[in-house]
Amino acid sequence: MSGAAGPEPSSGAARRGSEDVVPEPLHGAAVAWDALGGDPALLSRLSPVVRDDTLPARLPVRALARSCVGVCALAAAELAALRTGRDVPHARVDDGSVAAAFTSERQLLVNGRAPESFAPLSRFWRAADGWVRTHANYPHHRARLLAALGLDGDASVERVGARLAELPAAEAEEAVYAAGGLAVALRTPAEWAAHPQGAAVAGLPLVGREQFGGPSEVPPPTPLGEPGDAHPLLPAAGLRVLDLTRVIAGPVATRTLALLGADVLRVDPPHLPELPDQHADTGFGKRSTTLDLSAHADRRAFADLLARADVVVTGYRPGTLDRFGLAPEALAERRPGLVVAQLSAWGTSGPWSGRRGFDSLVQVATGIAAVEGAPEAPGALPAQALDHGTGYLLAAAVLRSLSERLAGGGDGTGGAGGTAVVRLALARTAAWLTGWPTYAADPWLTGMDGPLGRLRYALPPVTFAAGPVNWERPPGGWGADGPVWR
Repeated sequence: MSGAAGPEPSSGAARRGSEDVVPEPLHGAAVAWDALGGDPALLSRLSPVVRDDTLPARLPVRALARSCVGVCALAAAELAALRTGRDVPHARVDDGSVAAAFTSERQLLVNGRAPESFAPLSRFWRAADGWVRTHANYPHHRARLLAALGLDGDASVERVGARLAELPAAEAEEAVYAAGGLAVALRTPAEWAAHPQGAAVAGLPLVGREQFGGPSEVPPPTPLGEPGDAHPLLPAAGLRVLDLTRVIAGPVATRTLALLGADVLRVDPPHLPELPDQHADTGFGKRSTTLDLSAHADRRAFADLLARADVVVTGYRPGTLDRFGLAPEALAERRPGLVVAQLSAWGTSGPWSGRRGFDSLVQVATGIAAVEGAPEAPGALPAQALDHGTGYLLAAAVLRSLSERLAGGGDGTGGAGGTAVVRLALARTAAWLTGWPTYAADPWLTGMDGPLGRLRYALPPVTFAAGPVNWERPPGGWGADGPVWR
């Protein structure tokens, strides 16, 4: 991500009648920026550098990655402008840099050693009627997987494979989850859409934004330097971020906030140590501590931290931290005016909302692995793009909430009075990716959902100032309407 001033945009928004036509490389950014509540006029400050050889996939992973990083850079530029009194600088997003960042855990070398991305039992397995994927990178997840399969004493790949081959994929999924482990049956996009959790996720916004509580005790971000300073401070300078996240998506968000100047303190329970290589990859710019929130002394230490925090970012299953007074409503009472950012795998509603999940498993459940695979085996994206993409969107949502507070409230979801809450989910980002229009390369084509399904069609050529730019409604079935006027 390059949020600093860069060259003039290579493709600014073109005019079409009275409307802005967003250039194709920024179509996804326009969707994400709208979900973040951003001013569409600021999209002209975003300069994409398109490289067609990055993140190759059947699904538009490169466009999603560019969009997520792009809106994060734009949100940082917006906050910098508000805090310095200067114009919003151009934000440059280069596909090459984005691709490297989206595979950062694979690029990392520790004393010349490449980290292990997945443990031997984290992989695809043939089931009796399809495929299932497990995640067992953490020791406790590995132990629960083996216990669910009745293999406590034998952890060999061969024995696990033989046992899973005896089970239907859906049965294996339920058995492992019931034991506290992680396994997901392979589904097609259509099967996921018909699943109750898929339907619940489809009803969520890409970026959930709410507000709780009354007058704020947290002051808005203070000005940075003088308007004429040649080298203003970083946009998040002086802000304190409590980081209660794990694995990749949440730590990517807080790593980005640290890059932008925030004082980020990651807090983990001492009995759940992070994988060392994973921590190294996402720990840049941050500090790390451990607190046992079930212990009185540690709860008091956390309360002292919270009393001076500006932002709290959580990455645990919905409801997991509520008993420690960390539900959004409780945080709004304890520290009115916080920005609270919540991340989950499956979303905050639906039968899977309380389940653990990781990028690789969400890819399998939502149909991504089926789309990216071949008839004989499922596939995967060229990066853990749901993790990274959601992480940058989460950071962007925090930055936009801070900008709205500084600007006096914006649309009311992040204003000076109250606690701004933003929520994102890996499965919702997956829905965005799998539903991405394939016609975006042509700015004169668009799409619409209607009674006939998803339609791709040409925009109308008849347009004029303040005139129509699109049809108000899609076509219905032939002869489906009554013989009456609307």
